[in-house]
Parts: sequence; C-alpha cells; structure tokens
Amino acid sequence: MHTEYSSDPVPSSTNIRRTRKFLIPRQKRRIFFFRFILMTVLGWIVGGIASLALKRFFVDLLPAVINFPHPVLSVWGEYVSNLLFALIFGADQALVVRQYVSGRRWMITTTLGWLVATNISALWVQHIYFQAVSLERVLSSQEIFLYGFLSTLAYIISGLWLGFFQWLVLRRYAVNAWKWVFVPAISFFLISFSMLFLAQAREIIPLLKQNVVSYFSEQILTALMLGIVPGIMFCTLRIRPKVKPESGVGSQK
Repeated sequence: MHTEYSSDPVPSSTNIRRTRKFLIPRQKRRIFFFRFILMTVLGWIVGGIASLALKRFFVDLLPAVINFPHPVLSVWGEYVSNLLFALIFGADQALVVRQYVSGRRWMITTTLGWLVATNISALWVQHIYFQAVSLERVLSSQEIFLYGFLSTLAYIISGLWLGFFQWLVLRRYAVNAWKWVFVPAISFFLISFSMLFLAQAREIIPLLKQNVVSYFSEQILTALMLGIVPGIMFCTLRIRPKVKPESGVGSQK
C-alpha cells in the first residue's frame, strides 16, 4: 500500500505565537495607549483631590458635628479616603480597558491591589523607620543611605501585589499574563528613580517656588509612570485562544 505524506509544514510554537492576535488590535494601539495614560493621570488627580477632601472632612469637620474621639476619626478618615482614591483610580482605567477585558473586574482588582500594596508598603517603611529610631543615635551617611534604600525597595516590591490582583483579570483574556505581576513594580521603580532625579534638580528651582514646583512635578511624573508602563504592556498582550469542545463519536447523530 502506498502511503502519502503531507507536504504541509507542521506549525511550530513560534509561528503560532506570531499569528496569535493581540489583545489590543494594531490599528487601535496608539489611541488606546494615549487614552490609558490620560485616564490614569485623570484618575490620579481626581482621586487625589477627592481623597484629600474626604480626609479633611473626617479630621476637621466631622469632630465638630459628632462627639467621637478625634484619633479614631483620623484613622477612619485615612482608610476611607484611601479607598475612595483607589476606586476612582481603578474606575478611570476601567473606562478604557473595558473594551478588551471586564471593566468591573478591573476596577475591583485594581482597588483591592492598590489598597493592599500601599498598606504593606506603609507598614514596611514604618518598621524600617522604627528600626532606625531604635538606635538612639545620629545615623551615619552610610546608615541613612541603607535605610532609605530599604524603604524604597519595600515600596517597589509592594507593586507586586497590585500586579497580582490585576493579573487575576488578565489571565482570562491573555496568554503569558503572569508577566503583568511585575508591571506595577516596574512603574514604582521608575517613580522612585524620577523622585531621585527631582531631588537633584530641586536646587535649580527658585527657593520661593521649590515646594510647589516639586510637589506638582512629583504628582505628574508618578501619574505618568503609572500610565505609560502598563499602557505599553497592554499593547504587547496576546489574546488567549478559546478552547473549543471536542466533538466525539457519541455527539454525532
């Protein structure tokens, strides 16, 4: 019996990866990228203003209305204002990504991830600070650098929590979405580097405007880094193929 062999080449994993469609279509990447950055910056600004206003309400206005211990209201104001900021920040990003992933899930996971990341970072920084204070002496320049480096490292590593929560959404839509876990940490690293650059550039700013210019520069750079890095990563994600149910003999009529 003569056996015929197919001349068609067997598709390799590399070819399959190349032909797999991107989560963000090529013709829509540019507009998505700029919209994602815009909404991230907008969420950072609006969320920041709203959270500061709510915190001021808890700290300054609410104690005059109800008879409640001021320290307790201050703590509650901190938690509630952080929650409000995270909700606004996540919701603004969800308005852009909802065309490609679940916007509701993105808002929820971003909110939870932000709260977990910021609280863990604050706890580590506070612990490092108390370790430095417990020495009960003036720190040397090497020790100041070490404790500052450890605090910055704790801040950067906390970004893994935000990436993990957002990965819970992306893994449903994209292949190799595990890489996203590191994306916020990269943003946090670039933010830390930008703050170091601004600290060096502070000397060239007029003394009367140093605080104002430095504050707004820090806020703008932080918001941009939180939008640019994830925006680039979004455009590199590829769609997870849908698994088709196999048609067995029993399913045939």
